[in-house]
Amino acid sequence: MASEEKPQAELARRLNLLLDVVVAERGQPVTFREVQEKLQEKGIKLSRARWFYMKDGTGRLVSDPALLRALCEIFNVDPAYLSSGDAADLPERIDSQLEFVKSLRAARVKAFAARTLGDVSPETLRAITEYLNKDISQRPEGEQAAATSSVDPGREPEQAD
Repeated sequence: MASEEKPQAELARRLNLLLDVVVAERGQPVTFREVQEKLQEKGIKLSRARWFYMKDGTGRLVSDPALLRALCEIFNVDPAYLSSGDAADLPERIDSQLEFVKSLRAARVKAFAARTLGDVSPETLRAITEYLNKDISQRPEGEQAAATSSVDPGREPEQAD
């Protein structure tokens, strides 16, 4: 975490990492409705607007300990993961999934490029693949890249529920 990063942005980064791990583990994203229902079972209310600005890092910092603790329970991580303001180590489960998530995204980009480019020479495809692999491996913001939207470039974005 950069020292200048706002606490809202750090919370958003951590929350988005959790959401990406769900995609990696079950193959589909968790919906707002799923989160909302699980929180309601615990007696906690969450509006769609609040969920959005928590994930986006905008608005006021959400520091409600009951909400943050419940979210950690839902995502099966240490309760301090979302409430800790310091750059604590990632939970092992999340850390172990990050490389997998980045690999999945790289594969999607490669597949999209292959579909889009159509009939190109094997040498051109190889050069593009090497460039993509090199670019991905050199990005210092790997965690942030893993925390961005997981929409497949060849698919329409998921509709809000």
